Amino acid sequence: MTAKPLFRPRYGPFALHTVRDGPMPEANGREEIMVTNPANGEHISTIVSASQEDVQSAVFSAHEIFQAGVWSRAPASERAMVLSNLARDLEERVPELAKVETAQTGRAVREMKAQLGRLPEWLDYYAAVLRTHNAYVAPTQGQLLNYVQRIPLGVVAQITPFNHPLLIAVKKIAPALAAGNSVIVKPSELAPISVLEFAEMAIAAGVPAGVLQVLPGYGRTVGKSLVSDPAIRKVDITAGTDTGRAIGQIVGGNLAHYTAELGGKAPIVVFGDADVESAVNGAAFACFVASGQTCVSGTRLLVQDDIYDEFMDGFMRKVESITRRMGDPLNPKSTMGTIISLRQLERIQGMVQRGVGTVLAGGQRMTGPSPLDGYDLSQGAFFPPTVITDVPTEDDLWREEIFGPVVVVKRFSSEQEGIDLANGCKYGLGAGVWTQDLSRAHRVSARIEAGLVWVNAHHRNDPSSPWGGMKESGIGRENGLEAFEAYTQSKSTIVNIASAEDTRKAQDWFADEDDTEKRYG
Repeated sequence: MTAKPLFRPRYGPFALHTVRDGPMPEANGREEIMVTNPANGEHISTIVSASQEDVQSAVFSAHEIFQAGVWSRAPASERAMVLSNLARDLEERVPELAKVETAQTGRAVREMKAQLGRLPEWLDYYAAVLRTHNAYVAPTQGQLLNYVQRIPLGVVAQITPFNHPLLIAVKKIAPALAAGNSVIVKPSELAPISVLEFAEMAIAAGVPAGVLQVLPGYGRTVGKSLVSDPAIRKVDITAGTDTGRAIGQIVGGNLAHYTAELGGKAPIVVFGDADVESAVNGAAFACFVASGQTCVSGTRLLVQDDIYDEFMDGFMRKVESITRRMGDPLNPKSTMGTIISLRQLERIQGMVQRGVGTVLAGGQRMTGPSPLDGYDLSQGAFFPPTVITDVPTEDDLWREEIFGPVVVVKRFSSEQEGIDLANGCKYGLGAGVWTQDLSRAHRVSARIEAGLVWVNAHHRNDPSSPWGGMKESGIGRENGLEAFEAYTQSKSTIVNIASAEDTRKAQDWFADEDDTEKRYG
């Protein structure tokens, strides 16, 4: 029996009209995007990009469906049940979706299985929020009942990146759907397949057609057109800071809500009292998971003098071990996958090879057979863990997001110096602190300018834990009740509960010859 293919050879926009008409076999004048596997350069699927008309149609239909109330006014318990059903369906498909993610991103399949295995938690969490979230009665003065509800915003747009295609999409989609919005997602043109597949799963689980739509395409065309539509009441993006700033100007012009998770340059601060082995393992994970292609990747490794030599000995051994065991991303024993594309690899390599600092490991594209499994690394965008020392703090390697497995290392002496180095950056998304001193852990964490600070850990994520940045790393938060409330707005209903007689006396503001004191407001 022939196994079912992991994905289709062609996808079109997953919008209301394409759901009705079935998968789009022809481009019909639309732009086509070739999705390739960065591990071997093979073409894996053709994506028919959304057109300007598709965007307009999707927004119009999403608004119509929102107004109709089939989802926006559905009982919270009904929306919760659908999200729970979707979570169970997603659980069953994790193994195959992990392979899809590996094929389109080049990331190691062991990473993708672990990551996608967590995603049902987001759907379950927001289903639970729906089952437990209450309106409240405000203590308004007088004979008035003032109850306050959270209601959905309307049509919301989400722009998601290539590095965690389905994870970041689900983090945004789950609270938006839970709140009752109509959702339109523009996934990365480099990795749209898993998001398109998820949209089909959502419809099968009970989300009404048109409530969740996916419009693949380029940001400069589809993305810009989508966020520019005045009917969009919220935009939620994960992107680079420059992109976030540009989209923010458009969104602000439409007076829409905005959440942006942007760039990062996470410091990992290792103090002299840290458990060295744990810190080495944790720093390696922070720096090199997802080939360094995360906004909270540990890109600035700060090690206190006391243990610098011991730590670096262990860290360099770990780097060598990771590099030696890189191979076919579909091999469960492969430690680290590829960069998303050869273009991005060339950019990273160019930054590393400018002659700034001392390269201790890596720095060049990997070629030849893998020592792990003989996989021909020359086929793909493989770049090894790269460690650089002696980098000035004013250089781009220290200041700018590289988005690859590159870490700059610097030693420090005092606690204050470590904090100053950690904060010496325009970004403030994530940070890590390694110490066995409980007081220091809290003291330093409080002073680091980042929306997320991990102590003796890194990259821990939970649907209940707010996720977002300070400074140029973004605005607003994903996860938790904050995200749910950011996809809603409050609505006060004030009911006069006085008797008709009392109302006549108290509320005739323009009564003739009446000196009774009246309430204003």
